[in-house]
Amino acid sequence: MIEYIKGDITDLSPTMAVIDCNGVGYGINISLNSYSDIQNLSSTKLYIYESIREDAYVLYGFSTKRERELFLMLITVPGIGGNTARMILSTLSPSELCSVISNGNEKVLKSVKGIGLKTAQRIIVDLKDKIVTTGIENVDMQSFSTANSQVNEEAVSALTMLGFIPSQSQKVVTAILKEEPNIPVERVIKLALKRL
Repeated sequence: MIEYIKGDITDLSPTMAVIDCNGVGYGINISLNSYSDIQNLSSTKLYIYESIREDAYVLYGFSTKRERELFLMLITVPGIGGNTARMILSTLSPSELCSVISNGNEKVLKSVKGIGLKTAQRIIVDLKDKIVTTGIENVDMQSFSTANSQVNEEAVSALTMLGFIPSQSQKVVTAILKEEPNIPVERVIKLALKRL
């Protein structure tokens, strides 16, 4: 399984990136969000999803793990394939998509090319709880250092065990860690308890 491909960008369009990795050019399908993130770079690292079918071997690439995670959630919904998921992620940013799903805004989802009312409703029903429980809606994993994301994870986990809603806990913990990036987990929990 390919986790990511890192190399020089040899060709780039809003839907496709060709990454030269040690002399091999990988054609990778990308969303407009990823295109915006990498368009002014000469080299990049894209997180990969491999779609292996009888008639095709297709690579989808994402500039952030968060976008890939949303893509993986979208393709679990019946009727949503790789290209439709990519279309959704080209129309809405990861933050917008999380917000639309958690608020049940089917109207915005319906505005995506190829998405009808039933599919929009299905996406909301299938993914609303997943987005809240993973905390993906409130945190961009790349904006935290490794230590920071571990503190974040431990604090949210502890607050969830104490009976607080994961999504609310995630918002508060993220805000605290932005204000004070290097504080220990115990302090984060104490400060969060005051705000929740």
